[in-house]
Amino acid sequence: MVGGIAGYGTGALMPLVLVPVVGAEPVVPILAISALMNNASRSLAFRRSIDLRRAPIVLAAALPTCIIGAYIYTRLTSFGALIVIGTMLALSVPLRRTLFRRNFRIGDRGLATSAFAYGLFAGGTTGAGVILLSLLMAAGLEGVAVIATDALISIAIGLIKISVFGLAGAVTAQAVAIALIMGFVALPGAFLAKAFVAAMPGWFHTAILDAMVILGGASMIVGAFTL
Repeated sequence: MVGGIAGYGTGALMPLVLVPVVGAEPVVPILAISALMNNASRSLAFRRSIDLRRAPIVLAAALPTCIIGAYIYTRLTSFGALIVIGTMLALSVPLRRTLFRRNFRIGDRGLATSAFAYGLFAGGTTGAGVILLSLLMAAGLEGVAVIATDALISIAIGLIKISVFGLAGAVTAQAVAIALIMGFVALPGAFLAKAFVAAMPGWFHTAILDAMVILGGASMIVGAFTL
């Protein structure tokens, strides 16, 4: 529901729960699988608001680098995975706030260039959705259109990541089972979010989420040095 309301949050919050349970290495594959279900439900709930012009621009630019990023992640140790995930989470909050505060705006060419870089982060980290959210808003999308278009793009990104992880042997039976449980439980959330998105004040929720993401990312980085 948080992801459906804010357009981000699931990829940033779930590692804080998953890492203590399954370790750092399977986190990105698990979230990639469960995100397919989450984003499918969001796309369905907000299907009338999807921007079918900008989505292909992002995908064409981001998919090649997404493959590279996913492959790099499969070569990381537990220490490296914790450092990468923790750093990305901790940096995502100031990055989002800086882009929003500066009223960052880009055209189609700028969107494609930025998406090329985004694909690398999306392939090898979790919580990179905040970058995509910022890019879509900078390209002129607003409100529900951002959430809907983000969801459609994220489905394709997720399929690419799962393919790379599967070929590299990073998708285990445990990862699939956990991801499917998470995905099924989260399915109703998008439709609950649709009911609340127009009326729910977001500033308090955003402040809490940002604090949790920063603290969680910092704790993962510290945890990497105590392995």
